[in-house]
Amino acid sequence: MSTASPVIQAVIGGRRFGREQVLAWEAERLPAAAEKIGLPLPSGLPSQQRRAFAEAKLALGAEEIRRRLRRDLRIGDAVAKMTAGLSRGRRATSVCELEVTGGSAAAFVEWFGDASRTDYMLSMTAAHPDHFLIQSLPDGRQEVIETTGGSPLPTRFLVDYEDLSTLSTSRSSSVDAEAAGVALTGGGIHIGGVRHEFRDVPGGFHARLCVEFPRATLPRILSEHRRHLAIEFSNWVEFAFAAH
Repeated sequence: MSTASPVIQAVIGGRRFGREQVLAWEAERLPAAAEKIGLPLPSGLPSQQRRAFAEAKLALGAEEIRRRLRRDLRIGDAVAKMTAGLSRGRRATSVCELEVTGGSAAAFVEWFGDASRTDYMLSMTAAHPDHFLIQSLPDGRQEVIETTGGSPLPTRFLVDYEDLSTLSTSRSSSVDAEAAGVALTGGGIHIGGVRHEFRDVPGGFHARLCVEFPRATLPRILSEHRRHLAIEFSNWVEFAFAAH
């Protein structure tokens, strides 16, 4: 899409963080993620570690990933159901913004949502060490197994980008493109959702990344997940606009 990598700055709680700081957050998460899934810590430069770890997870396959994490996923599913029940449909949000020089809102969202890409699972998985599995299901929903920011356990959930019915956040009038949908357990309980909004600005685009959690979610998870968003979407932006 472009001949040069974009310049990305994350904005969390009004504070700006450069690419090096976000990469440092990513590096901090790698050892814990490798231990959790039972894989060796990859060596090399950060970009080499990122790809090697993602490829190692993909090599395990979806069933083996679920098997290795089965105990945590059972607990995580029970906690998600309990938290959703206590929240009674009310939501709390975790928000991170990105200021991107280069690329465009529509081009990024098109890339992000294109599950037919040959590198789809690799790029989705590689964006964060705590992504254990992200794949598109036959019904079009996205299956995600990840450790959300601040949580001690990975969880499995589905994202339906065709369903906006239970989102509590409204679409901004200034949005040029968005990726939004509800999040639900495998049993169909709505536990949150995402409303990621993108708008073009001179020389690039602005992203407002918003995840809806059940209102009863611990504040620490809401706060720490902002770093998770900064890590994964900064990487996805770089993947999307990498030189071809």
